Amino acid sequence: MACRHKFHSYLHLERLEHEPTTLIVGTFDPEWPTGNTAEWFYGRTGDSYFWNVLPRLYGGASLINASPAEWKRFCSEHGIALTDLIASIDDADPHHRHHPKMLGGFQDKAFVHNFDDFTYVDIVRILQRYPTIRNVYLTRGMTEAFWRHLWTPVMRYCNLNGMHERKLVNPSGSASFQHELYNSEHPDDERIESIEDYILMRWREEWHF
Repeated sequence: MACRHKFHSYLHLERLEHEPTTLIVGTFDPEWPTGNTAEWFYGRTGDSYFWNVLPRLYGGASLINASPAEWKRFCSEHGIALTDLIASIDDADPHHRHHPKMLGGFQDKAFVHNFDDFTYVDIVRILQRYPTIRNVYLTRGMTEAFWRHLWTPVMRYCNLNGMHERKLVNPSGSASFQHELYNSEHPDDERIESIEDYILMRWREEWHF
C-alpha cells in the first residue's frame, strides 16, 4: 500500500481558487503515520517555521498559530500556490516493521535512502498550465543527486522562460547549523538570535521583491 501525500488533492493545484503568481515547492508530507498532525502544507508548526516566516516576508504578523483557513486566505491574497515534489511513495508499507517509523520522522533523507518507487509531481506541467506563475521557490537545497534530478528540469524551464527561480533555506530546525555558523562569523551587534529571524533574512535575499 503506497503512502500518498497527505494533501494529495492539492498537489496539482486542482483546488486552487485564485490566480497564482508565485509557486512554493516542498518535498513530501506522508499521510499515514499517526504522528502527522499537519492540517495543511507546512502545518506541523512544532518543527516548521514556514508560517512564521512567509507572512512576515510580506510585512505581516506570524501565522504560526493560525488555522488552515487563514493560511489559505493569506495565499489567496498574495497569489501564492503550494505544492511538493513527491506525490506518493509507492513501495511504502504501513505493515512493514520499519516503514511507519521511517516516514513518521518526516525527514527527507529517510524518504530518499529507504525507498525506491516514487510518484512525482510534474512541476513543469504545473507551470505550463498556470502561465501567471512567474516566481518559483524550492524550500530545500539540491546537495543530493535525488533532488537535483527532480529540480533541474524546473530550473531549465524557468531559465528559458525568464522566470524567477530560487532555492530557499529550509524553514525548519534543519537550518540551525547555518544559523549557528552565521552567528559565529558575525560580531555581537550583527548576531541573529532566533532561527525564525535568520530564515527570514535568508529568504529576503532570494525573494522576488
